[in-house]
Amino acid sequence: VQLQASGGGLVQAGGSLRLSCAASGSDNSINGMGWFRQTPGKEREFVSAIRWSGWSGGTTYYADSVKGRFTISRDRAKNIVYLQMNSLKPEDTAVYYCAGGRPITSSLGSEGGYVYWGQGTQVTVSS
Repeated sequence: VQLQASGGGLVQAGGSLRLSCAASGSDNSINGMGWFRQTPGKEREFVSAIRWSGWSGGTTYYADSVKGRFTISRDRAKNIVYLQMNSLKPEDTAVYYCAGGRPITSSLGSEGGYVYWGQGTQVTVSS
């Protein structure tokens, strides 16, 4: 499985961006996708995740820092997961990575919960 993240860019504070993570290949065991972000000198941090079972739309999870501003969603037919980011702040500036795997509840927010990783897309929010 390969993950391709896109949609990053430069935006002013208060603006919006939508990131996409397209999955190619086949691994029917995947039931969760997540977004993480990383800034220079810091560890990668959890942003959001969605986990599904069968035909369910999925359960969503968010870091406190983005709750109410970011929305994760999944297009099952297209194998794409989106991260809609609104009311962006300069502190949201980072490289954003998407990840896929079979995370259990306790591992949703950790890198170890995911097997596949995309290449990252830069998000820069100017003040």
